[in-house]
Amino acid sequence: MIDLKRISLVFSAGCFGGLLNSLVVWFFGITGITGLSGVTIAPALTPPWLYPRIVWGGLWGFLFLLPLLKDHLWWKGFLLSLGPTIVQLFIVFPVKAQKGMLGLDLGSLTPLLVIFFNTVWGFAAIYWLILAGESSSRK
Repeated sequence: MIDLKRISLVFSAGCFGGLLNSLVVWFFGITGITGLSGVTIAPALTPPWLYPRIVWGGLWGFLFLLPLLKDHLWWKGFLLSLGPTIVQLFIVFPVKAQKGMLGLDLGSLTPLLVIFFNTVWGFAAIYWLILAGESSSRK
């Protein structure tokens, strides 16, 4: 049976993760942290940049419906964050953005930063699910 409450919960968790991920990416750019690491990722915090990231975060949130690592939520958040990481590094950067495989045209530490930023998404989504009591009811 379809559990609409759970589906909406994982979507909203993913949206929250997308928002937090975006704010961290923006903060790292605006403060020069990405620049100090030799990576040229410094987006402006605008609705056209932010809104799609929140929606995509919500769509990626459906991964939390998978019955993986039920007793290790933080590991689950990290593991599931590898999905958007792989897409970013192997599809978005090289194909859509023309920034080279792994986004290396943006700097040699780009893959590491993408892993970090997407881990923020995964951990934020898990935190949302924990706050909603998801960890005790279904894990």
